[in-house]
Amino acid sequence: MNQVSRSFFQRQKQEITLLFRSIPGPVLAFFVVSVVGMNLLANKSIDIPIPHFALDAGILLSWVSFLSMDMITKHFGPKAANEVAVFGVFVNLAMSLVFFLAALLPGMWGESYVEGSESLLNAALNNTFAGQWYVLLGSTTAFLVSAIVNNLLSWAIGKAAKKDNAFVFYLRSYVSTAIGQFVDNLVFSLIVSVAFFGWTIPQVFVCASLGMVAELLMEVIFSPIGYHVSKKWKAAGVGQAYLALMETPWRKNA
Repeated sequence: MNQVSRSFFQRQKQEITLLFRSIPGPVLAFFVVSVVGMNLLANKSIDIPIPHFALDAGILLSWVSFLSMDMITKHFGPKAANEVAVFGVFVNLAMSLVFFLAALLPGMWGESYVEGSESLLNAALNNTFAGQWYVLLGSTTAFLVSAIVNNLLSWAIGKAAKKDNAFVFYLRSYVSTAIGQFVDNLVFSLIVSVAFFGWTIPQVFVCASLGMVAELLMEVIFSPIGYHVSKKWKAAGVGQAYLALMETPWRKNA
């Protein structure tokens, strides 16, 4: 590795280290928990009497992930939000490995102690936590793609608006989340539902659209929290060292 490459990687390491020191701990913790939790909750489908409307319990946490990325994008920029998304994916993959190993361990889950059904229920619980490789592949790919779309779109809308007020925050949050969630549902369905469950393309688009509406509703309800927190970050000068680093000549030209 030549001196230029070594210097570049050292600067990237410095930047990422400073970023994770700058993002308030509770937000980063909620983000990571939401990424891991929504993938686990996705194992439970929600019964809705609408054809092709596939919704799972992951909706209870998916809004946390997207709202967190909107806040990070607004304050630290899209590159920071993308790096946090990648971090969340790595943590989720690590936890998936832990769940898989736990399922391989001999023993019984507490909820499997139902007379006459112990083995069946224990196997079901093991399969739920261990998951399927194609579901993990689909969810990981879908989240990464949708996160990048969400973050770049949120940043682009904010830059085009050239203002920093509640209306602009809600606009960039709603639009980026709607499109990001649509992409998330679409990519997952194309990878998993079409390939392994025989869905048709029209079914995929209908499901992705209806799921987007439901998930966007959660964002609309909770986005005022994100705006309030973002205002506090700005007033308190959160992450000034990182923001100053991003304004240095070497970083602008990187």
